[in-house]
Amino acid sequence: MIQHLDVDGVPTLLAPTGGPMHAGLTFRVGTADETLARSGITHLIEHLALAPLGLADYHVNGATAPAFTTFHTQGSEADIAAFLTAVCGHLSDLPVARLDVEKEILRTEWSSRGSAAVDDIPLWRYGARDFGLSSYPEWGLGALTADDLRQWVARWFTRENAVLWIAGDRVPTGLRLTLPGGVRQPVPVASSALPTTPAYFVSGARAVVLDSVVRRTTAASTFAGVLERELYRSLRQDAGLSYTTTTGYEPRGDGYATLRALADALAEKQDAVLGGFIDVLAKMRVGRIEQADLDATIAKREDLLATTEVDAARLPGYALNLLTGQPNLTLDEYRAELKAVSIADLHEVVGEVTASALLMVPGGHTADWAGFTAAPTHSADTVDGPTYRAREGAGGIRLGIDGVTYLRTDGHLTVRYADCAAMLAWPDGARQLIGADAIVLHIEPTMLGLPPGTIQAIDAGVPADRHVTMPARSADQIPQPKPIERQPEPAGRSWWEVPVMVLSGLGTLLMGGLFLLLTIGMFAAEESSEDDAWFWGVIVVGWVLTVILALPIVLLKRRRR
Repeated sequence: MIQHLDVDGVPTLLAPTGGPMHAGLTFRVGTADETLARSGITHLIEHLALAPLGLADYHVNGATAPAFTTFHTQGSEADIAAFLTAVCGHLSDLPVARLDVEKEILRTEWSSRGSAAVDDIPLWRYGARDFGLSSYPEWGLGALTADDLRQWVARWFTRENAVLWIAGDRVPTGLRLTLPGGVRQPVPVASSALPTTPAYFVSGARAVVLDSVVRRTTAASTFAGVLERELYRSLRQDAGLSYTTTTGYEPRGDGYATLRALADALAEKQDAVLGGFIDVLAKMRVGRIEQADLDATIAKREDLLATTEVDAARLPGYALNLLTGQPNLTLDEYRAELKAVSIADLHEVVGEVTASALLMVPGGHTADWAGFTAAPTHSADTVDGPTYRAREGAGGIRLGIDGVTYLRTDGHLTVRYADCAAMLAWPDGARQLIGADAIVLHIEPTMLGLPPGTIQAIDAGVPADRHVTMPARSADQIPQPKPIERQPEPAGRSWWEVPVMVLSGLGTLLMGGLFLLLTIGMFAAEESSEDDAWFWGVIVVGWVLTVILALPIVLLKRRRR
């Protein structure tokens, strides 16, 4: 049984265990409670609370999730008491002398983490806010001060916003939870960056991933297991297309849960995996769900419920439910719900999965043929204002009083100042505006013909609490327009060609003009004389010489071509 206790005003859960004693202190605060411009504050506080402990001889850890932050330990009773007492003491009096050091550690942690296929899904579904922030770097670290951290602790890391859980026989002797008083904080309301679902987006990952939001029910968690069995049988066992086929079910804390499914693929088999994945969903959507899969999934969970460690294993999830006001079922209640799940219940869950589906497809593929709508990659509207063209290529920037639009041939990008989640600012004048809908607009002054004061006007338009100062870039990191290349002189040209052409032209002009006047004069003469034949001979010779003088121009021009 799970006992409900109280330690220094903190709700406490206690359950027996046959293994080593372990415990966790969980707070209802995470990345989803932050803003993009100040992201990383919860993670930084978690690090500061653990930093003075150094290298422990027993297991200690901290974790910051979208809606929760947990400090966990395993060891002797004395070790657990010392650890949790120290963590609470550090939260009440943060070791801010390590602030800069821990910031650098967090930046290193982010830069060294590997990319996972599902990393970008939150921003596509939620945008650059609440549950979508887990897709972004912790850009807010640089601006955070000791006072910012203290205010965050006072609001979120309180007795009323925490639950202690202990897998052991008793509360460790000497445990003290010296936390400030406060109030229980609700889970943030989830936003949406998707105008319509089911939707899809294209990723560079070699996998197909389904992300959906469903009501948190026993039937929904059971469906995740049934779907995993069907994907394994269809894509790995029968077709030999995938190696990894897996599903996950994670409560969000607000009465809903995220249900995901993944199937990996070789580059040459991505078409087949995508088609097979969608075929599995279509099969289940029309009600073709195997009873054997449902029975196997229920039997597997019943086996877990029969273990002696079941209560201890339930403690972390039980604590999260307590923090968020979600119901905690007894084992008997859960067994009854599990046995009552039917094929009809699963079919209802499939409808929820399909209706809210966000499908990640490999590069070069689409899913519109299967009824999925492409998730937006550009804005539906533009701002009104003057337009400044790019120095290279098509497009440009349009500046309005309420935002900025980047004009592109493949779709415009608009970020309005009021909806700007963060603006990254570089010392050289570059700016990157990130809208709440995850639209990203990058401004490079070197590549745009912007009038003086433009960047300052943009800075003034974006609220000051959303500015993020970025480190200076080296000269080779700042883009520059390509220099205009002068055409090289064709091979075979000589320096004397142009002067000869000029002299030839002048000679032709003078001689041609002289003999043109003589020719006109001869035609205009009323009387003829014996000398006329001689004059006409001179004129003919003159015109021949004029043509000869003009020949260098024609020949050299042709040669230069």
